[in-house]
Amino acid sequence: MAETKRIRVVETLDEVDRILVAALQADSRTTNSRLASAAGIAESTCVSRVRSLVSRGIVTGFTAMVDPKAIGLGLQALISVSIRAGARTHIPAFRDSIRVMPRVVQLYFLGGSEDFIIHLSARDTDDVRDFVLDNLSANPAVASTRTSMVFEHFYNGVAPE
Repeated sequence: MAETKRIRVVETLDEVDRILVAALQADSRTTNSRLASAAGIAESTCVSRVRSLVSRGIVTGFTAMVDPKAIGLGLQALISVSIRAGARTHIPAFRDSIRVMPRVVQLYFLGGSEDFIIHLSARDTDDVRDFVLDNLSANPAVASTRTSMVFEHFYNGVAPE
């Protein structure tokens, strides 16, 4: 059965929405009072605007950023995965199984020479090797993998225009 494609209308953000989105990305725990002050609007208006951003799917969650090193997962790896040409029908199952695995931080489905990039958080290189051998090399749909270790990572969020 074919997957249902989500069609999303691109939202245009006004200046207040852009300020609120930027402030929430910088600190999702900031108070409504500070958000309202930053945007130059009343607190009651701010509550409505943030609710609108959430209901329209622009803000999809409020989360804490965790330092992987602080929890013993200081090694970050990006693993490129190519699926065998004859195994294209296995892409949805592969995607669904990998994305819920512990230590998989992000999963990207790509167009290009690789089909996926997996962002993995690991204890050490042995942990990365075990993940690749147990979950990728052992998978008959996988044609090849390429692993790169991350030296530094910088997150900027999405800058609304």
